[in-house]
Amino acid sequence: MEKIVLNFDNMKVEDSQIAEIEGKIADAIQSMESKRGEMAWRDLPYNQDAVINEILDYVAEKSPKVNALVVLGIGGSALGPIALQQALNSQFYNHDTQLRGGYPRLFVLDNIDPATMSDLLAVLDLETTLFSVVSKSGATSETMAQFMVVKDLLESHLGLKAPEHIVCTTDAKNGNLIKIAGAEGYKTFYVPDGVGGRFSQLCPVGLLPAAFCGIDIKALLAGAAEMDKMCQNADYMNNPAYAFAILHYLAMKQNKNITVMMPYSDKLKFMADWFAQLWGESLGKQGMGQTPVKALGTTDQHSQVQLYVDGPDDKIVVFLGADDFGSELQIPKTFDDMPSIGFLGGHTMGELLRASQKATEYALTKAGRSNMTITLPSVTENTMGQLFYMLEVATAFAGELMGINAFDQPGVEEGKNAVYRHFGRPGF
Repeated sequence: MEKIVLNFDNMKVEDSQIAEIEGKIADAIQSMESKRGEMAWRDLPYNQDAVINEILDYVAEKSPKVNALVVLGIGGSALGPIALQQALNSQFYNHDTQLRGGYPRLFVLDNIDPATMSDLLAVLDLETTLFSVVSKSGATSETMAQFMVVKDLLESHLGLKAPEHIVCTTDAKNGNLIKIAGAEGYKTFYVPDGVGGRFSQLCPVGLLPAAFCGIDIKALLAGAAEMDKMCQNADYMNNPAYAFAILHYLAMKQNKNITVMMPYSDKLKFMADWFAQLWGESLGKQGMGQTPVKALGTTDQHSQVQLYVDGPDDKIVVFLGADDFGSELQIPKTFDDMPSIGFLGGHTMGELLRASQKATEYALTKAGRSNMTITLPSVTENTMGQLFYMLEVATAFAGELMGINAFDQPGVEEGKNAVYRHFGRPGF
C-alpha cells in the first residue's frame, strides 16, 4: 500500500527544543489515548459498513435519473467534498459526459451570494437535479436559507415529486432538518454523534457526494484506517500527525504565527482551503493559533514566494506534492536557437513542476525559513484518506499541546448569534 510521507528536514528546530517539551508531548499523547472515545471521527474508518452500503445503493438508484447533484452546505460540509472531487476526478468533470461515466455533475453552493445561486438555478433542469442539504444542527442560517429557496422552487415546478429531489444529511435525532425531513419524506443520512463539521469528511457529509461522483469511498476509508495505524506510533517524531503538530507548536513558540499550505498540484489545490478551516477554526482560541494561508505552486511562486523568502520570518510553509501526477505532457524540442527557453525541450511538465517545488524549498531553506513537505506517491482515494485523517489527528494533537479545545468554535458562534439578533430570531 502506498503511504504518504512527511519530510521535516528543513524545519528550524533543534533536538534540545523538542526535549524541552517532552513532558508536554507525553501528556498530549496520554490525553489523545484517554479521549479517543470522545473523538467519534476517529472511528469513522471502521464503523460505517452499513452506511456505506446504504449510500452506494442510493447512488445506484438515483444516478440514472440525475444529471446534477447540488450540495447546499458551508464550512466542512462544502470544503471537504470540493477538495476530494478536485483531487480524484478530472478538472473538467462537469463538462464532459464520458468523463463522468454515468455519474451526475457536482455543484457546491457554499455561499449565499444571490447572484451565484440565481445563476446556477437558472441553468439547472430541476427534473434531473438532486439537492443535498447538509447541516447537522439544521439551524445553519446560510444553508437553511438556500434550502428554503430550493424547496419552494421544487414544489412550484414539480409538485408532489419535489421530495424525490432532496436528500438531507443531518443529526439523527435533534434539530430542525431532521424534523423537516421526517415530515416531508426526504431521504436522510446522518452525521454521527461527536463528529463536528470540520472533521466530517469521512462520514456521509463527504462520502455521499464522493460516491455520486464515482469516487471509491471504501478505498478512502481504508486509507484513513492505514493512517490511523501510523498515528499510533509511540515514536512521536516518526508519527506523521504528531510530528506535524509538534513542529507547528514549536514554531508558534518562535512567533511563527502563519502556516502556508502550498500544493504543487492542481489536484490538491483545494486541500489548502479545507486545511485552512480545520487548522484556523480548531486552534485559533485564547489568543493562540496560527493563521492558515493557502498558496498554489507554481502560480504563487510569482505572487507570494518573494514574501515568504525575504519578508518577515513569521511563517512555516507546508508543501503538498505528488510523485505521480496521474498524467504527463512532453515539452517538444523546439526553439533550439533560443537557449533561454530551448533548454526545456525534451523534458516534461511534471518534471518542471517538481523542479519548481524543489527550487522553492531550496530558496526558503537557504534563507533560513522553516518548511516541510507532505508527499503523496500518487493522488488516489487511499492516499487522500490518509491525508485527511493525518491532518485531523495533527489538529487534535496540536490542541492538546496548546491546552485548548480543538472541537468548539466560540468565535464563530458569536457571529452567528449576531445574525440571529439582526433578523429578530426568537430568543436572541
